[in-house]
Amino acid sequence: MADVTASPRSRAGQGLNLRLWLPLTWIVILICAAVFAPLVAPQDPLMQDLMMERLPPFFMDGSEPGFWLGTDSLGRDVLSRMIYGARIALFVSVIAATTTCLFGSALGLLAGYYGGWWDRVISRLVDIWMAFPPVLFAVLLVAVMGTGLTSVIAAIALIDWTRFARVIRAETMVQARMDYVDSARIGGARRLATLVTEILPNVLPTIIALLMLEMGIAIIVEAILSFVNLSISSDDPTWGSMIAEGRGAIHFAWWVLLFPLIALFFSVLSFSTLGEGLKKRFDPVLQ
Repeated sequence: MADVTASPRSRAGQGLNLRLWLPLTWIVILICAAVFAPLVAPQDPLMQDLMMERLPPFFMDGSEPGFWLGTDSLGRDVLSRMIYGARIALFVSVIAATTTCLFGSALGLLAGYYGGWWDRVISRLVDIWMAFPPVLFAVLLVAVMGTGLTSVIAAIALIDWTRFARVIRAETMVQARMDYVDSARIGGARRLATLVTEILPNVLPTIIALLMLEMGIAIIVEAILSFVNLSISSDDPTWGSMIAEGRGAIHFAWWVLLFPLIALFFSVLSFSTLGEGLKKRFDPVLQ
């Protein structure tokens, strides 16, 4: 029987814990699959066998043992390719999101706290940068720099730093007006020390939430670029290339498209939900 005496705060805390643990569980599973891919993948993701082409998943008639989620048009195991594709997705998301976070957050802190010409220059730069459509800009950058994970990471970092700069600038401006900042200044703290030791810890929950969101966005961008064959070699397993291949066979081999699409959806949703949950959990204003 449900506990009807539980307080609203207690029920809210339980809901928040659920919003943290569910996405965190999926992300941990994803990380474990990526790190231990050679151990958990049932097949070689690059091995082709035309005699095994388009085998259905294990729950359908005509499936074969060892090919749990079926095979694609070249007889490659879908599950194994998804597991190795998780490696690429997570690598891009961690490196690109971290780079974007550090650069954009630093500019946002400087603009929001120092104001003046710092704010004017950074804000105008953000406005100019955001005038370009992000996806088209990413495709253009990769086309100019050449395909490869380095180009994909650089393209994501060059595009999405503006999100961090704008949000962190606004949050820093709010924190800079707080009494604790004035107290630190009266106590003789230098402006840079006040920014690092007083304002940054209070802005950190927002930065973490944006970082989680950016990881999900980076996974989407990498999938889009690999979908149009602008990421890495088309033979290498990526979720975007699997979706592109499965699109042409959706009427008679739907599993090639559906399973990597589900993995992409849950990964992006998990990073976004985890970021929101962490902000609500650790932001003192929302406590």
